Amino acid sequence: MTDTTIHDETAGTASPVNLPPDLGRGLAYLKSEVKKLTGDPGVYRMLNGAGEALYVGKARNLARRVTSYTQPNRLSNRLMRMVSETETLEVIVTRSEIEALLLESNLIKKLKPRYNILLRDDKSLPQILLTGDHPFGQLKKHRGRKTRKGDYFGPFASAGAVNRTVADLARAFMLRTCSDSVFSARTRPCLQYQIKRCSGPCVDLVSREDYAGQLDQARRFLSGESAAIQRDYAERMHTAADKLEFETAAIWRNRIRALSGIQASQDINVQNLKDADIIAIAQSGERSCIQTFFIRGGSNYGNRSYFLSHNAESSAADVLTAFLGQFYDDKDPPSEILLSDEPGDKALIAEALSARAGRNVKLTRPQRGDRTKLTAMAHHNAEEALARHLADTGSQRRLLGELADLFGLDAPPDRVEVYDNSHIQGRHAVGGMIVAGPEGFNKAAYRKFNIRNEGAYAVIEGDDFGMMRQVINRRFERALKEDPDRTGGSWPDLLLIDGGKGQLSAVTEVMEDLGVADIAVVAISKGPDRNAGREQFHMRGRETFTLSPQASAMHFLQRLRDEAHRYAIGTHRARRQKAELTSPLDGVPGIGPKRKKALLAHFGSARAVAAAGLDDLEAVDGISGAVAKQLYDWFYSGHS
Repeated sequence: MTDTTIHDETAGTASPVNLPPDLGRGLAYLKSEVKKLTGDPGVYRMLNGAGEALYVGKARNLARRVTSYTQPNRLSNRLMRMVSETETLEVIVTRSEIEALLLESNLIKKLKPRYNILLRDDKSLPQILLTGDHPFGQLKKHRGRKTRKGDYFGPFASAGAVNRTVADLARAFMLRTCSDSVFSARTRPCLQYQIKRCSGPCVDLVSREDYAGQLDQARRFLSGESAAIQRDYAERMHTAADKLEFETAAIWRNRIRALSGIQASQDINVQNLKDADIIAIAQSGERSCIQTFFIRGGSNYGNRSYFLSHNAESSAADVLTAFLGQFYDDKDPPSEILLSDEPGDKALIAEALSARAGRNVKLTRPQRGDRTKLTAMAHHNAEEALARHLADTGSQRRLLGELADLFGLDAPPDRVEVYDNSHIQGRHAVGGMIVAGPEGFNKAAYRKFNIRNEGAYAVIEGDDFGMMRQVINRRFERALKEDPDRTGGSWPDLLLIDGGKGQLSAVTEVMEDLGVADIAVVAISKGPDRNAGREQFHMRGRETFTLSPQASAMHFLQRLRDEAHRYAIGTHRARRQKAELTSPLDGVPGIGPKRKKALLAHFGSARAVAAAGLDDLEAVDGISGAVAKQLYDWFYSGHS
C-alpha cells in the first residue's frame, strides 16, 4: 500500500488515504474500455487476472455506469480495491433495464463475485406437489424446478413443516403418497390404507372419479378454501351421526382434526392476506439478517432467516435490493411482497418480478394498519435472529482460536474439515466430510464419497486405512485440479480425522504424495475403553495428548467429530437402504412397471422370478416367449 493524496473536488479539500498499488493501472484500463461502450442498458462483469468474477452489475447506461468507476474521489475503499484488481471488463448489452436486472441476479448467483452482496444460503425451499401426470395423482414433497406436471403449493420454510402437512393432508383427503413405481407394483392394500390415510387407488378400492374429487378438495384447501372444506366435512360428520353411523362420523371427525392440525401452526394473523411474502431486515456492522415469512392461501407456511455478509457501508436498501434479485431468481414470487424497508430500484424490481412471474407483483412498505404490525413483527424476529447469530459466531470464533493454540496453528482456522468412514464389514462403504468455520457448520459444503473397490482407488473391503486414503486422495486431487492457487475458499486450514495413529499415517502419506503437506492434520481417537470424554489427539511429530473432559475445546472437538460421525452413518444407511430396496427386476431390459407387476403377482417375489423355469415364465400373463427367454437368460447368466 502507498500513502497518497486524493483531491476531493466536491469538498475542495485534500485527504491522505492508503491506495492499492495497482489502482492507477485499473483506472487506466477502465478509462480505455469506457470509450468502447454504448449508452444501452446491460450487464458488466469485472474480472481479475485469473478470470474470476470480482463484481457483476447492471446499468441503464453502460458507458455512464462504468465511467463512475474511473473517478477515485467518489469511490469507497472497497471499490478502489476492486478497481485495482480488475484486469478484464466483459459486457452484455440487453434490450431493457429489466432484462439487465434479471441477468444480473442470475450471474451473481452463478459466479458468486467477491465484491457483490451474496445470498449464500439459497438452497431450494420445499413445496407440496399434487402430481397431474398420473390417473391417480400423488401427494408429495417437492424441491427444485417445476419440471413435473401438477399443482405446486408453497414454499414452506422447512422440510419438517412440509412433512407434517403432507401427513395431515393424506389423513384428511385419503391421498396416496407412494411413488408411481410402488403404486404400479402393489397387489394388495398397504399399511397407509389400513390406518385410514389412503383410499387404496393402487388396487382399485376407489374409482378414478371419486379420487379426482379427493384431489380437488386438497387443491382447494391448499388454495385457501379451508373454511368451505371444513364446513363440508362437518356437515357430513353430523349427517352420519344423525343416521347413527358412528364409525363413519368418527372418520369425518378425524379428517376435521387433521385439517385443524395443519391450521394450528398458524401463529400470526394473516387475515385478508392470501399470497404474500413478509420480508424484514436487521443490520449490525457487516452482517444483516433478512427474515422472510411465507403466506400462501391465507396460511402461514413458516419463516426463515437469511444471513448476509457485506461491507459496513452497505445500507438496508442495498442489501434488500441484492437479496430480492437473488432470492427470486429461481422462485415464483407471490402477488404481494411486504417490506420493512424500501429497497433501491423498487419500481424496477417489481416490474422485473412481474415479468418473470407473468402476472402483477407488488412491492409495498406498509405505513399503517395491520400490515405494518406484520412487518414490525418480522423485523423484531430479524433483530432477535441476528443477535443470536452474532453471539454464536463470536463463540465459534473463540473456539476456533482455542484450536489454533491447541494445535499450533498460525491463526484461527477459517475452514475445518472433519472426515469419517462408515460401513458394515466393508459393504456399502462411504466416507463423509463435514465443514465448520466461524459461522458454524457449513452444510452446503458437506461431501460424501462412495468408496470404490475397483479402478485407480480400489481398496480391500473392510480396510479402514485404505478407505481413508481413498477419500483424502479424491478430495485433494480435485482441489488441486479446480483451485490450485487456493484462492477459491475451498481449501481447509485444519483436517480432523476420526481415528488413531493408523488413520493419521494414511492421511499424511497421501497429503505428502500430493504435495499439500502444509495443512495441519489431527486424528481423534476414543480414549481407554473407548470412553467418550477421554479422547486422544494424534499429530505428526508430537506426542499423543488429551484434554480435560471439562475443557471447552474438548466439547467443541467432540461436537465436530460427532457431526462427522452422524453424517457418515446417515449417508451409509441411505446407500445401504437404496441397495436393499432395489428389486432384481429393476435392471432387466424390457421389464417395465406393468410386466413387473404381473411377474410379482404370479410368483410372489423377485427371488422366485429369478429361480423360475422358462415354461413357468411363459405362463405369466403379458410375458411372451421372447420376453420369457430374455428373463431366463438374464438371471441364469449371473445377473441375479
